[in-house]
This record gives sequence, structure tokens and C-alpha cells, in this order.
Amino acid sequence: MTLFATPTMRLLNSSTVVALSGGLRLHIAFLLAGIATKIPVYCACILIIYSTYTLDRALDCKEDAINKSELCGADRNTGIIASVVTFLLGASILGMDGIYLAPFFPFIVGYFYTRGIRIGSHTIKLKGSVGVKNVIVGITWGGTIALIVGQWTSSIVTVAIIFLFYGSRVFVNSCVNDFKDVRGDMAAGIRTLPACLGENLTRKVLILILLGLYGVMIYALNLQIIRSEWIILLFSLVITILFLMVYSSSFEDKPALIYRKLREFVISWEAVIGLAIRACVVG
Repeated sequence: MTLFATPTMRLLNSSTVVALSGGLRLHIAFLLAGIATKIPVYCACILIIYSTYTLDRALDCKEDAINKSELCGADRNTGIIASVVTFLLGASILGMDGIYLAPFFPFIVGYFYTRGIRIGSHTIKLKGSVGVKNVIVGITWGGTIALIVGQWTSSIVTVAIIFLFYGSRVFVNSCVNDFKDVRGDMAAGIRTLPACLGENLTRKVLILILLGLYGVMIYALNLQIIRSEWIILLFSLVITILFLMVYSSSFEDKPALIYRKLREFVISWEAVIGLAIRACVVG
């Protein structure tokens, strides 16, 4: 086993792609809000996302024994240290721009999302009720992006639209990721939408949510609440709808790499491809 194939290295690298994708989503949010590019802020966002997800994977959870068996045997303390260090770096960068709440928002919610809230002898699991896990994930990252964007725009409506857009998009992505985790989530008592509604009904619900969301975005574009980034919006809508129409959790076990990586490709690389297409068209 090579160094990078050890469980600990898998743990440390497991959040890298989602963190980079999150930083690009913040850049798209800046474009929608008409804010100038701020690379240090994007880097800080990447560090905060990496920190939160690495903490979630480092803290031992019942469902991870099934859903993320490849991390079994990893040094959890190393993951926690990496999470703390990256959080402090990200929070320090954002603090230089006067952004203090945003970095703590996902970090705190991520901790309680994993551990639950203890009141006396009772522990309230945020993952427990139907779809609550997916809603919390959406609110966490939609809220974090909105808090950062709000530092550079005085338009509450613009911030609200960006919160709605990314809150809903992350909600959808979270549900799609849960397609493959139904067995582990049910064993841990986590009632995600796919676990409760099944794949087919969940897929239809997500498509309806997306159609309604992009209807709102078109309305916001017409009112000039957000900038006319129609290339990125159109691409993200088309690629996600097409993906939902064909994807099944059975893809995760198919021998062909294109099937096994389709979910990761669409969810994690959508922002990269959308920005690349925009660069080619706009110049």
C-alpha cells in the first residue's frame, strides 16, 4: 500500500475536491452579485469547507462504517488536527476582510450536525428527521456563501437570492450523494429523502425543485437583482437535470469508470466546466 492509499491519507484527501468546488461556487456567487474577483477569499472558503468536511469524517459516526468503509483504520486525531489548522487559516483570512461569522457558521453547525445537541440526558440528532440532514447541509453552505457575499453588497434581495440558489443546489447535491448511502443512513437512523421516498420519487422531487429554483433565477435576472450569468446558470440546470434523469445508485458498482465517476464528475466539476464554457463564450 502506497503512502497516499493509506486510510489516514484517504481521510485527509477525502474533502479536497468538494472544497475546491465550493471555492469555485463562491466565485460564481461573486459573479452573480457583481463583485470583483477576490482570490484570497475563495482560498479561505476552500479551507473552511475542507475543515468542516474533514471534521465530519474524522469524528467517528455509525453510518461511516458502511458508507465510508475505506476510511476505517484512519488516524482520526490527524484528521481533527488538519481540520483545526485549516479552519484557523481560513478564519484568519476572512477576518482580514471583516468577515467573522461566516467561517464559524459551517464549523459549528458541522460539529453539532455530527454529534447532535445534548440537553440533559437527551441528545437531539440533527440528522434524525425526514430530509433534515439535507436541509441543514443546504442552509449551512447557502448561508455561508450568502454571509460572505453580503460583506460586499448592500442589496439584501441579492444576498437572499444567492442564499436560495446555493442552499437549494447544495440540498439537491446532498440528496444525490445520499442515493449511494441509503443502507448506511438507515442503519444509523438517518432518514434522508432517498431512504424515505426511494430513488425514483426523490429524483422527481429534486427535478421539480430545480425547475422552480431556476424559474426564480430567471425572474431575478429579468429584474436585474443578479447579473446576467445565463451561461453558467443554463449549463448547471441542463447538466443537473440530465444527470438526475439517468443516474442510479447502481452506477456506483458498475465496472465501467464512466458510470462509477458520473456522480462525482457532475456534482464536483460542474462549476469548473461552467466557468470554462463562460470563459470561451465571453472571452
